Amino acid sequence: MVKVLRIVANIETRDFAAAKRFYQDVLGLDLLMDMGWIATYGSGQEMQVQISFMAEGGSGTPVPDLSIEVDDVDATFEAMKDAGFAIEYGPADEPWRVRRFYVRDPFGRLVNILSHR
Repeated sequence: MVKVLRIVANIETRDFAAAKRFYQDVLGLDLLMDMGWIATYGSGQEMQVQISFMAEGGSGTPVPDLSIEVDDVDATFEAMKDAGFAIEYGPADEPWRVRRFYVRDPFGRLVNILSHR
């Protein structure tokens, strides 16, 4: 049986500065690779490999393009708001023990920022 080692989200853009501003400057991800035509952000931490299939985003929300778990949802919410990114939902404490909010990244992707309670 094959073992999946990593799942990578790919977002088409030519605006690498916008990617840096959202994913590195606000979310704190490290620039792992930059070849001019691709910039990859990530973390040195070991992360779980997951892929979700959804009919809705929960609580009547649309399905987000990405979900990113952080250690402090409220601090991340304030940082996103201060940086001028469009908040589309929350922050909310969900019945499945998650605190989260939705934000649009610079490329129009709906991003679910969450922490488990």
